[in-house]
Amino acid sequence: MSKNKSKLNIHFLGGVGTVTGSKYLIETDEQKILVDCGLFQGIKSLRMLNWEYLPVDVSQIDCVLLTHGHLDHVGFLPRLVKMGFKGTIYGTAPTIAIAKVILKDSAKIQEEDAERANQKGYSKHEVAEALYTLEDVEKTLEHFINVLEGQWFDLQNGTKARWQYNGHIIGSTFIELDVCGKIIVFSGDIGREDDLLLEKPKRPQKADVLLVESTYGDRLHIEEDVENLLIDIIQKTYEKGGNLIIPSFAVERTQTLMYILWKLRERNVIPKMPMIMDSPMGANVWEIFARYSEWQKLTHKEFDSISNAFKITTSYKETWETIDDKRPKIIVAGSGMITGGRVLTYIKQLINKPETSVLLVGYQAEGTRGRSLLEGSQEIKIHGKYREVKAEIFTCQSLSAHGDQTELLNWMSDIENEPQKVFLVHGEPHAADIFRVKIKDVLGWEAKIPKMYSIEDLE
Repeated sequence: MSKNKSKLNIHFLGGVGTVTGSKYLIETDEQKILVDCGLFQGIKSLRMLNWEYLPVDVSQIDCVLLTHGHLDHVGFLPRLVKMGFKGTIYGTAPTIAIAKVILKDSAKIQEEDAERANQKGYSKHEVAEALYTLEDVEKTLEHFINVLEGQWFDLQNGTKARWQYNGHIIGSTFIELDVCGKIIVFSGDIGREDDLLLEKPKRPQKADVLLVESTYGDRLHIEEDVENLLIDIIQKTYEKGGNLIIPSFAVERTQTLMYILWKLRERNVIPKMPMIMDSPMGANVWEIFARYSEWQKLTHKEFDSISNAFKITTSYKETWETIDDKRPKIIVAGSGMITGGRVLTYIKQLINKPETSVLLVGYQAEGTRGRSLLEGSQEIKIHGKYREVKAEIFTCQSLSAHGDQTELLNWMSDIENEPQKVFLVHGEPHAADIFRVKIKDVLGWEAKIPKMYSIEDLE
């Protein structure tokens, strides 16, 4: 690099070779900007990365830009602050609201897991510790600042950023970064073109450098009649006298399921059985839906009617009351990959009963309990003990909040120029590689799959 040439590179700190832990550091001579700051989830080797210090001087990072509020995009923020980050964290108002909910929930779960491990003695460590605490989260929240969607925002040294609606969850965006004379586009997670609750994603018009997710880069979503699928599963579970447990992501998936189940109830096509939404985080996000109505399709009347159709639990005591209630029920509970949350209690108590049904409705990452059930495992491990799987397992893939291969290509299709560099992120290796070939065949662009902790020159 010549003395007169300014530095512009990207350091991949997560979200490559996997669908979790998204972190991308843009470095120039004058500033360091981190886009997303997610937690690693799934297999142990990935989770252990959350305990390591990042291979950069965190105190020198000027700001963090958030595409949306999911844990795999915001969940590492308290660790970042503990490591010395002193800058500002920017995101849209719904993203900030969701991040607050998710981070508090994450800290609470980690504190409870550490306490349980110490009480039961199943931790391999002498004293199990939480990755971060509620106190750490409170310190992190002091760094948050809201930005407006669709408007350029001045950062510093002539750098600007713009957050544009992309329909993945409420508040979610792709980010355009105007730095050193280049437009760098970060797709975040791209939503569906026909989402029940959200509008179609906007599309970028220009990208000198493009980072695009590849979660479903290797496939098309199955065309399913979701309503009839649910009707059949619910009727079958009702006739068995069992419970239908739907592990669900608290942000977006839970609200979509509530909407669909409410519609079925309104049409009198499912039995009149209790419908429970057992997710404190999901309940908080439901309130965010009401607060930011301009970001989603539900009317106030629909929102109130859906709320009245469900029993929204407020305490762990109510979780046990639901389990002890012997009537057939529909239970929507977090988390979506059965990695934590209230659904663990239901699964632990009911997975060994043949009359139980479990419906998996979202992406199940490698190493999660949801993935094990999806692949037909006969037992799953919860809180140090194996539980026999006798429940009937169902899947529904078309409710994914991620665009499939065609939708990803459509999202890229309005870019007027050929990007100088295209990086495929947020995807497992097989999916990313198939998408790389498809991009070459359809658009004629060369795409690269970066390695963890690699640094790429963007000049």
